[in-house]
Amino acid sequence: MSNLPSTHKVVRLHPPGRDIRVEHIPSPSIEHPDDVIVKASLCGSDLHTYRGHDMPPGPFVMGHEFVGEVVALGSSYGLKETGNRRSELYSTLKVGDKVVSPFTTSCGECHFCRIGFTSRCVHSLLFGHTRLPGGQAQYVRVPHGGGTLFKIPPDHTTEEVDADRWLRLADESLILLADILPTGCFAALQALQHANLLPILRSRPYPWSSGLFSDDPSTDLLATTHSRLPLAYEDNVLTFAVVGLGPVGLCALVALIHLLEQRNVEYRIAAIDLNRGRQLKAAKIIEKIGLKSGVAEAGSIEEGTALVKQWTSHVGCNAVLEVVGHNSAVRLAYELIRPFGVISSVGVHQNVQVPLNGEELYDKNVSLAFGRCPVRAMFPIALDVLLHRQDIFAGVGQDVSLVEQVVGMDDATAKQAYVQFDTGASGKILFDPWL
Repeated sequence: MSNLPSTHKVVRLHPPGRDIRVEHIPSPSIEHPDDVIVKASLCGSDLHTYRGHDMPPGPFVMGHEFVGEVVALGSSYGLKETGNRRSELYSTLKVGDKVVSPFTTSCGECHFCRIGFTSRCVHSLLFGHTRLPGGQAQYVRVPHGGGTLFKIPPDHTTEEVDADRWLRLADESLILLADILPTGCFAALQALQHANLLPILRSRPYPWSSGLFSDDPSTDLLATTHSRLPLAYEDNVLTFAVVGLGPVGLCALVALIHLLEQRNVEYRIAAIDLNRGRQLKAAKIIEKIGLKSGVAEAGSIEEGTALVKQWTSHVGCNAVLEVVGHNSAVRLAYELIRPFGVISSVGVHQNVQVPLNGEELYDKNVSLAFGRCPVRAMFPIALDVLLHRQDIFAGVGQDVSLVEQVVGMDDATAKQAYVQFDTGASGKILFDPWL
């Protein structure tokens, strides 16, 4: 086990919110055999708690996303045999390994972890709260490290060329895997995997699109009683809206385009935000990607709404990705959605009534998919997007970059960075705790 200094530098938020202070507090230590201590190289800014949402009564270390190097391991690590109920990282993880951490911990062993819903692990803790200090720090304790962390490169990377490719990924790119890129992928997948989009994706009408029933009349009595016309051209075109073009919304936009282009599905996407700067960044990203099987345009609420009406003859979107976490965005999503459409919401909502009533949902047959991204389970898909779209995710401060600044972690700089991010004067800002 490495010897850590007695204290380390952190960013702490003091109640009632927006009171950021860079302080020195005792360094973390191994508290449980499954713990890992990570020396953070970069950590992300965190607006949700900064604005006072879910604010605990006392000060706490900020930050829910970080990338870094393993500097200490609990006694559970280094064992030759961990059994088939434990992550292989308990056998393979070692001091000096580079890792990315999701914004929540996961044991990797409970029912929810086994089936892939890792964000609802029975032992889950959120980084950047009173129960678990966050990643805006020089050192971070990671409970259940074997089930939580992702090693760079992964253990099964065998080819030297592949390993080199992983190691050349900049930390500014890798940190997107801690939250915003998997969450963007999750927003897209919640829509694309929904049963109500399968008729278009599989070119088979409901309910035969589900795959539960045979389409062969000789083997399925149900199929013989179902008379249908072939799907028209417009039936095979998917229309989406992405509401909210902050860092997560841009990741959702890129992930959605990537997944649709992989399947060669014809599509249309209206990317919507109130902020003109965000609209322009989204437009530049769309241009940089170069669409082949669809079209996408970025604009205001009015412009996006008009596009959807024009594209669909007022029918509406098959799915809306809501990435704001505000009732106004949910209401807009409902206005844009067509009957049997899907609203995929990954924005962090507060304890207020959702602005939709049962009659409205019933009258449109709208499906709602809300909630926290299971980041650890989403890593493979997010990694695929990250590796394919380094033209978008690798840079800092460029026209299409999601990360606009990397700054040091002193008191004045931290305060200024949060004000810039909060007011929309800057996109995503990362802290280097060693500057």
